Amino acid sequence: MILINPQNQIQDSTPQVYSGLEVAINDHLDTLKGRPLGLLANQASVDSRYQHALDLFDSFLPGAIKAVFSPQHGWAGEKQDNMIESSDSLTQDGRPLYSLYGQTRKPSPEQFNGLSALLVDLPDVGVRVYTFAQTLFYAMQTASVTGTEIIVLDRPNPIGGLAMEGNILDDDCLSFVGLHPIPMRHGLTLGELAIFMASKMTSPPPITVIPCRGWSRWMYFKDTNLPWVLPSPNLPTPETAMIYPGQVLWEGTNLSEGRGTTKPFHLVGAPYIAPQVLAGELKSLDLPGVVFRPTYFQPTFNKWAGQVCGGLEIHPTSREMKPYLTSLSILEKVLKLFNQDFRLKDPPYEYEWRRRPIDLILGRRSIFDDLAKGVSAQEICSKFDKELKTYQKTVEQIYLYH
Repeated sequence: MILINPQNQIQDSTPQVYSGLEVAINDHLDTLKGRPLGLLANQASVDSRYQHALDLFDSFLPGAIKAVFSPQHGWAGEKQDNMIESSDSLTQDGRPLYSLYGQTRKPSPEQFNGLSALLVDLPDVGVRVYTFAQTLFYAMQTASVTGTEIIVLDRPNPIGGLAMEGNILDDDCLSFVGLHPIPMRHGLTLGELAIFMASKMTSPPPITVIPCRGWSRWMYFKDTNLPWVLPSPNLPTPETAMIYPGQVLWEGTNLSEGRGTTKPFHLVGAPYIAPQVLAGELKSLDLPGVVFRPTYFQPTFNKWAGQVCGGLEIHPTSREMKPYLTSLSILEKVLKLFNQDFRLKDPPYEYEWRRRPIDLILGRRSIFDDLAKGVSAQEICSKFDKELKTYQKTVEQIYLYH
C-alpha cells in the first residue's frame, strides 16, 4: 500500500483545495513518465480550471494514456437513467474507450494488457449506492490478477467527512449499489474507500492514493472553491448531493424522485400524493435542517412521465440535515397516508433480477418491512448508533485527512 503525501506547495493559490488530479500533474509526473497508463474517468474529472484529466495527461505525458474507461452514465455523462448501458468505442484519436457499464461492469484482463497502471479520477459523492466505488472495486479485482497498479487521484467528499448516517450494509443485500459493509452516508473519500476495499481483499493489487491538498473532513463541496461539474446527470448541484443519501431510496418505489424535471432528487411525489397533507404530517416531526415545500410537478420522462404529480420539494437549510432519516420519515408518512396507491418497484434494478430494489438500496431487508408495520423512521434509525460507532472506529484508522 503506497500513500503519496505531497509536501511541495503549488504556487497558484486561487482555489482553497486541490484535487489529486492537480497534485499528480504538479508533483508526480516523474513517477508516471515512461509508463503505459489507463484512465478511468468521466466528464467531471476536471481540475480547478475545468481542464479534463485526459487532456492534461495528454499534454504533460504525451502518448502515456493508452486506453480510457468509463463508469455508469458514460464517458461524457450522457446516459440519463439507471441501466442505460454504454458500448465500447474509440476516442476521437482512436484509443480504445471501454465501458464499465455495458456488456460488463468489470474490466477484462485483456483490457489491462500492456498497462502499467490505471489512473482513477472519479467524483464520488459519499453515498454507498453511488456505483463509482463498485466500478473501482471491480477494476481492483482485475488488477489483482494482472498486477496492474491502481492509482487513485483523490477528490473531496462533497458532503463532508465527519457525518455518517444509516445502517451498515447486510451481506444478503450485496449488489452493484453496495458491495462492502459501509453505511449509506459513509464519510470517506474515494481514495479512502479504495484502501478500505483493499483491506477486504485476499490479494489486493498495488494501490497508490494521491490525496487532495487542503481538504479537511469538516469541508463540504462549497468550502473547497473547486468547480462543480455534475458527476452524473441527476446530481446537478452540491445541494443535490446533500439530500441524495436519502432521496435515492425513491428509486425502489413508484414515487418519482424528480427525474425528468429540473430538480431531480429535490422533488418527490406521484399523482396520488396530496402535497399539503403530506407536508403537514412531516412538520410535526421537526426534522433538523430541512424544509418541505408542498408542490406539483410534471416529469418529462421516467416515472409518471407527462402526468402531474403532487409532492414535496426538499430544501436543505443547514448541515444539521440528516438525509437518510429525512427520506425514511417521508416514506413513513406516505405509507400511513397513501398506502392504497403506493407500490414498491419490481426488479430488475442495477442488474439484480430477483431481490426487491428497496432492500438493495436500504441495505437491510427489515427496514421497509418495519416501516410498513408502523415502526417510526426515528426509532429505526436510532438502532443504527452502535454499528455506526463501530464502523467509525474502523475507518478512522485509514483516514487520509484530519
